Amino acid sequence: MATENLAASLRLVAVTDDSVLGRRDPVALLLAAVLGGATAIQLRLKQASPRELLLLTRRLLAGTSVPVIVNDRFDVALAAGARGVHLGADDLPVDRARRIAPAGFVIGASVGDAEEAARAGAADYWGIGPWRATGTKADAGPALGEDGFARLLALAGGRPCVAIGAVRPEDVPVVRRAGGAGVAVVSGIFADPDPAAAARRYLTSEASLPSTR
Repeated sequence: MATENLAASLRLVAVTDDSVLGRRDPVALLLAAVLGGATAIQLRLKQASPRELLLLTRRLLAGTSVPVIVNDRFDVALAAGARGVHLGADDLPVDRARRIAPAGFVIGASVGDAEEAARAGAADYWGIGPWRATGTKADAGPALGEDGFARLLALAGGRPCVAIGAVRPEDVPVVRRAGGAGVAVVSGIFADPDPAAAARRYLTSEASLPSTR
């Protein structure tokens, strides 16, 4: 995927989390977020088995045309035919995944400090965070805020980056002005009883950015 197209697809990434979803159907919730304007999906379910992830990914692929990214499980992403995988510091190393990934397969990496940035050089995009302290990832590290995000973005070598970690709609213009391609959102979308409306609020906030013309 060309960098420009990838950046556009990262404008609003809807990310699931077991603790936020509870017993609700993740596919139905993700498709609702897409209806509200989410431009990509990251299926992140730490408590699901590989088989459950595989079946959920295939359901998503049958239900939407936006990119579907599987969190952590490179093998599941490949088997399901997902657009790509998102890898954390404790997952398969990014450079190893890149060596065995097929052409066009997207690899994202979580980056929270300079050390993680150095290990993520083979990724197509970075998820930089946490923007704020977050309850959906216990090992996320200290909040970066705008300044910390900008420092890591400067190490990205031009690859698209999204802010993640308790990102609110009002943060979107700040992230975009800093050079971010977009935001990845968990609770801000899925803790809301109406994920479509919640996703729409993030896009409405972005629309407040001043024109560069």
